[in-house]
Amino acid sequence: MALALIFPGQGSQHVGMARELAEAHPAAADILSTADDVLGFSLSGLMADGPEDELTATKNAQPALLTHSVAVLRVVQDRLPPVEMAAGHSLGEFSAYVAAGTLDFEDALAAVRLRGELMHETGVTRPGAMAAVLGLDDHTVEDVCTRVEAGVCVPANFNSRGQVVISGDLAGVREAMALATEAGAKKVVELNVSGAFHSPLMEPAADGLRDHLEKLTFRDPSYPVYSNATAEPVRSGELARQLLVKQLTSPVRWAASVQRMVTHGADRFMELGPGKVLSTLNRRNAKGLSSRSVGEPADITSWESSE
Repeated sequence: MALALIFPGQGSQHVGMARELAEAHPAAADILSTADDVLGFSLSGLMADGPEDELTATKNAQPALLTHSVAVLRVVQDRLPPVEMAAGHSLGEFSAYVAAGTLDFEDALAAVRLRGELMHETGVTRPGAMAAVLGLDDHTVEDVCTRVEAGVCVPANFNSRGQVVISGDLAGVREAMALATEAGAKKVVELNVSGAFHSPLMEPAADGLRDHLEKLTFRDPSYPVYSNATAEPVRSGELARQLLVKQLTSPVRWAASVQRMVTHGADRFMELGPGKVLSTLNRRNAKGLSSRSVGEPADITSWESSE
């Protein structure tokens, strides 16, 4: 059996995240304490007690999610069967590279904090929007985006069959939303985000992230990490560095990444971090295969009793 680890991205954060985990497991408490030291403020307190609007801010949500995912990883890693591959959704790709030994946790944490700040700043200077389109296939959504004339709009997240997120400037996204509805979308919902993530509007953020990542040590991963930008396995630390930058302006090819992992032998998935977003998506992306979400002590207990 080939185990694949998957790590959630922005949107899975919630007030109270990792509180019980840190109380129950010293290894998790150590990761939260390290995060507080690296960032110079109580991220652990923000994760535990909020306020929600501050936790949800991109610059805070991203390090919070990385920290929770790595905290769970540290608790379970010695009891896991051999890990064959990994992937993470958007910022979760940093978590995957920490798990694979490509990046140190401290370096990844500072990088995602900066990534969140850069994405927010770019959203202020180059305002944008995102919307979820449900019920249309990938090609139809791509066609909708190419027909937009009012502004910029591109596919941003290919999450699963029938669930695609689009991104661009406000005029472009609004036009695409109308075109998607005309094309037969079951539902089109504008998202509450601070910028046009995973679109060309994020180029200034990508430039800033590139400059920062050039200063960090990237080791070759101990097992393949599947890139959001290409949906292909990455085995080189240098390629990982490049693709983490490209990811900011490219669509997240999540469904294709999971399907590629299945093609390469993955037959069970473990989502490490808060929530069950990726495990739920796997009902379509890895249909019939085991997908378990592990984020809190009860999840760990349930997992251990099933092994």
